[in-house]
Amino acid sequence: MKNFLEHISLNISNSKKSFPFYKDLFIFLGYKIIRDEKDCLALRKEGTADFWIKTTKTEYLSNKFNRKNTGLNHLAFIVDSKKEVDYFYNEFLKTRNIKTLYESPKLFPEYTAEYYAVFFEDPDKIKIEIFKK
Repeated sequence: MKNFLEHISLNISNSKKSFPFYKDLFIFLGYKIIRDEKDCLALRKEGTADFWIKTTKTEYLSNKFNRKNTGLNHLAFIVDSKKEVDYFYNEFLKTRNIKTLYESPKLFPEYTAEYYAVFFEDPDKIKIEIFKK
């Protein structure tokens, strides 16, 4: 059976904070907006899974996200080189004053000898990683 991951759906707490963040991030990563509505943002890049980002319904807002709970831990985007990780850090994160986690970018030899990554969070504290193996 041939298959692949077609889309990922994320619920966010505040579209006014998260939609601009995700539009900016995904456009920087080469995605195109395929839907942009009050409570739904969808983005696509050929050959990868689509991302659908929706505002959490009011009755579920008290259930705050924590990546240590069962479920999503983080999103990771692989790039071709350490240079591209550094480019992302300098041109995307630094220019937007987005703080990184774990004093990154840096090597993470506990994963593999050449694993180089930068980690950061979205407005709801969902961890995102840009890395090179």
